[in-house]
Amino acid sequence: MNGTPEPPAASRHPVDADRVAAVLHAAGVRRFTVDHVGSTGSTNADLAARAASGTVTDRTVLLAEEQVSGRGRMGRPWSAPAGSQFICSVLLAPEQLDIERLGELPLFIGVAIAGAARELGVPAVLKWPNDVQVVRDGTPHKLAGILVEAASVDPPAIVPGIGLNLSMTAADFEDAGLPAATSLTLEGLEIPDAGARDHVTAVILRHLLAVDDAWRAGGDAAADVRTRYRELSSTLGTRVRAELPGGENLYGTAVDLGPHGELVLESVDGTRHTVTAGDVVHVRPDAREN
Repeated sequence: MNGTPEPPAASRHPVDADRVAAVLHAAGVRRFTVDHVGSTGSTNADLAARAASGTVTDRTVLLAEEQVSGRGRMGRPWSAPAGSQFICSVLLAPEQLDIERLGELPLFIGVAIAGAARELGVPAVLKWPNDVQVVRDGTPHKLAGILVEAASVDPPAIVPGIGLNLSMTAADFEDAGLPAATSLTLEGLEIPDAGARDHVTAVILRHLLAVDDAWRAGGDAAADVRTRYRELSSTLGTRVRAELPGGENLYGTAVDLGPHGELVLESVDGTRHTVTAGDVVHVRPDAREN
């Protein structure tokens, strides 16, 4: 992986959900439940099904050691060795849902994951809308993927799912055909035992539940998260090519975010275009000659 040495062997012991919950309570986090399974098809699908049956409460966190039918944006399949990732979905069921603000929730979740990684010493950044990356030697390496799905709009049941690489090695990524990915341990974080893994899990969940609080509160709290997104963004200020579903390419400089998390591009003639995550296949650097 560009000469990056393998880290020392990291713990892949199962997470202790009770211990994680105790750490969160001690940190003052309230109104959540932590569940844990060894292996599942998809934590997002599991929580969506439980929400539909009425057997799960707001802010239930579902952790898994292994996800065998996971998927990312555009339905891409994804799997990893058991215990090598932070695999998590959270049911968000606010009493009321502002549909217009739903589009920025994936960006808020991205801020949480990147912020947690930074607290743990890994300099994560955000590629719009919410790919969590580490830029090393000028090359971006994907650290985490996020998929936010609406299980129900009435009543509201939103399920963000996160897959963050904890202890995957360069060999793991090569086997998966993902040489341009990275993990917390490859970036220098030591996770030597089960206690350390529980700590990492609690840090990530604390950030996730905090941005949920801000998203629901709106106002200044949400504005602070938007500001943090801009600070963490590796896309804003760069020239990009937005690949649209019909095959059209839109070129411009990423200059801002719209009011609901849209990406605003400014073309060379000063015209501004606004694109949403649902309208874009990829946002890539614009490699055309100037």
